[in-house]
Amino acid sequence: MWGPGGRLARLWDNRALRATALTGLLSLSGLIILALVREQTGTKGFLVGLGLAVLPVPLIIAVFGWLDRVDPKPRRNLLFAFAWGACAATLVALIANGFATEWLMTTVDSSSSSGQADADAWGATFVAPFVEESAKAAAVLLLFLFRRRDFNGLVDGVVVAGITATGFAFTENILYLGSAFVSDQTLGYSGIRSTTAATFFIRAVMSPFAHPLFTSMTGVGFGIAAATARHQRVRRVLIPIAMLLGAMVLHGVWNGSASLGGYGFLIVYALFMVPVFGLLTWLTIWSRTKELRAIREQLAAYQAAGWLTPPEPIALSSMRARGIARDLARRTQGAAAARTVGEYTAYATSLALLRRRAYRGTAGPDFTTREKELLDRLWERRETAQPALAHAALSVPLPRPRFVPHPPPGTMPAPYWPTSHQAVYVPYTTYAQSPQYGYPAWPPAHQPSHPQGQP
Repeated sequence: MWGPGGRLARLWDNRALRATALTGLLSLSGLIILALVREQTGTKGFLVGLGLAVLPVPLIIAVFGWLDRVDPKPRRNLLFAFAWGACAATLVALIANGFATEWLMTTVDSSSSSGQADADAWGATFVAPFVEESAKAAAVLLLFLFRRRDFNGLVDGVVVAGITATGFAFTENILYLGSAFVSDQTLGYSGIRSTTAATFFIRAVMSPFAHPLFTSMTGVGFGIAAATARHQRVRRVLIPIAMLLGAMVLHGVWNGSASLGGYGFLIVYALFMVPVFGLLTWLTIWSRTKELRAIREQLAAYQAAGWLTPPEPIALSSMRARGIARDLARRTQGAAAARTVGEYTAYATSLALLRRRAYRGTAGPDFTTREKELLDRLWERRETAQPALAHAALSVPLPRPRFVPHPPPGTMPAPYWPTSHQAVYVPYTTYAQSPQYGYPAWPPAHQPSHPQGQP
């Protein structure tokens, strides 16, 4: 009755009930964690910690927002990820770490200060990474399972994991900074030499991306799993687990470096954490560039079918051209037209990534329905968006010819063709010479080697 095929599973499959349950869980955990932090820091310490902890959050969110610009995730997904990290994951970590610390204190000889220090070091190095990374990974897993349509690859995994970890670090910083402030008030410290200032410098200035870096390893694993064919089930399971273990190890090394003293911490920071951060940053930006290239390649099929004008695959695969198209629409037709161009761009991106998933064998059985839905939305906005994108394509260098392997016959569905009432296809030269925008045909005359209609 309550097994996987029973009533509980059917209730969980209901999206509305699932959303209500998760919202209730996050609200309850938020109230509990708020009470626990306030109990440890006091009202004044809580307010000081909150004011300082919020300072690095906009910067971190902006960085992940920039990474997510190609195919922006729904705000509700990112809000859920942040709330999970700030409330549910922090609550689990606070309770589990507390029990683990008590157990270690009874196991390790804590009669001396060195025994207590050893227990704290063991807890920070081995227990906390396991508990905290598992709690944060739960948000990535939930979005991977139940928002699969919005989870396309490595960049999506990194963004979701990073936002979750940002929420976790935000609440954790409130606790650390509030506790430091209470300690300073008790000991009479103030100013730049206070514990509060030192804690803020280490956590918010030197290492604001520490937690996002750890959890992004897990996000990379789920991103690779999202791009893996459905029949490769072992790989889809083992890779996220392996990357989660990597996140725990990275977290443990970071926490363990605190017990090495000032120089040991700086050595680990400079020789280990910074290179790993640089490598992950490069990998994410490379994957983002690859997504843009995939947009141009996958949209070529729809351009050949008559849904898109020839300049569009190139314009839509350039962030600069997208911005130019929106600005042009705003100047000539107003803010509503700019929003229409933005919607057109988002739907076209989703369409390209959907077709790439079909190419990889990860699109699912609803590919044709989803494809038709996206094409219909594009068609409704084409009159406003296509001229602006045709103009924006003039600012993008023409891509070099690149060999794109085609899937074996019968393994990749053909693009959905326009219906009878959509069959009137206007050549791009008509758009490019539109008096509304007043710009020349595409491609420019100084590029005669590029055949017309062959982007």
